[in-house]
This record gives sequence, C-alpha cells and structure tokens, in this order.
Amino acid sequence: MRHREQLMAGAKKCLEERGYARTTSRDIAAAANAPLGTINYHYDSKEALLNAALLEMLQEWGDKVRAQSAAGRRVESMWERVVGSEATDRPLLVASAEALAQAERFPEIRQQIAEAFEASRTEMAADLHGIDGTDSAEARELARAVGSVHMALVAGLTQQWLIDPQHAPSARDVAAGLRRIADDLDADASDVPDVPDA
Repeated sequence: MRHREQLMAGAKKCLEERGYARTTSRDIAAAANAPLGTINYHYDSKEALLNAALLEMLQEWGDKVRAQSAAGRRVESMWERVVGSEATDRPLLVASAEALAQAERFPEIRQQIAEAFEASRTEMAADLHGIDGTDSAEARELARAVGSVHMALVAGLTQQWLIDPQHAPSARDVAAGLRRIADDLDADASDVPDVPDA
C-alpha cells in the first residue's frame, strides 16, 4: 500500500512539474522513490496512474472552485474562483489539456475522463443551482443540461486563459455575457406563438 500512495504523490508532482505528455515512468518512479516495476503492478500502466492522479487533482480543483459562497452570488463567485485559478493552477490545467488530447488515441483515458465529466455535471448543478438530479427523470435531465453548460464554459474559459490571458474574459464578463444570453433566450421564447391544444 505504501508504494501505491507514493506513486500517486509522485505522479501528481510530475504532472505539476513536467505535464502529462512529458512525464515518463522513470520520472514518476524517481519522484515517488519507488521501484519502476511498481507502476505496472499497482496501476497496470503509466497512463492509468497519470489519469488517476489527474482526475483526483481535478476533483480537488473542482471542489475548490465550487466551494460555497455568499448567498445570491454562488455562480458569479464560482466564476471568480475559476478565473483566479487560471494563474495559480496553470500547470494542472495544462496537464488536463494534454490528457484530453491523449483521449483520442487511448480509449481507457477517454472512458475515465467521460465518467469524471458525467459526475461533475450533476455536482455543479447541485452545488450552484440546488438541482437534485436524483429527484426525477426531468430533474436528472435538467441537472445534466445545466452542468454541461457550466463545464463547456470552464473548458472554453480555460483554453482562452491558457492561450491568450490578456484578452480572456473576467468573471464579470462571463456573468454579463450569460445574463445577456439568458435575456435573448427569454425574448426568443416569448416570440414563439402559442400552439393551441389539439
């Protein structure tokens, strides 16, 4: 069990310092102060270990940015923490982007990330909007939709901050943009004529 924990800590350290794509099995073993063969023994492969470490780190990051805020400002506060983390957690976000690129060629990576995405959708809907996706099929569908929009925004915002931080939107910009989009959606809905019941 000691080697398993050491390997996880070593993999996390390598992800922060070297990134996903540049980390080798030898790097992890050296950072973990563990024999090279223990990676395959405990995790089957370097990729499986890196994925497990990355997903654990992303879960911790998600918990941090979704932490409860003052009443009435949960969503905007979350976006403030996401934007703030783009600077403080940049190595993690770069490693995450690298892992997503690997998912195209490694079905097991894709599966692990997809499962983490699915769990995150309902967590975001519950934490930020109080939507309990277990109440009914309708609530489950709504939780998935709301969580998916937040995840799309996080992914897009992260890409913008990694590539062009000078022009990336602030939390206030995100909130203003969402308000305008919501207003336009409401206006579009009110323009649709009522269809009489058959």
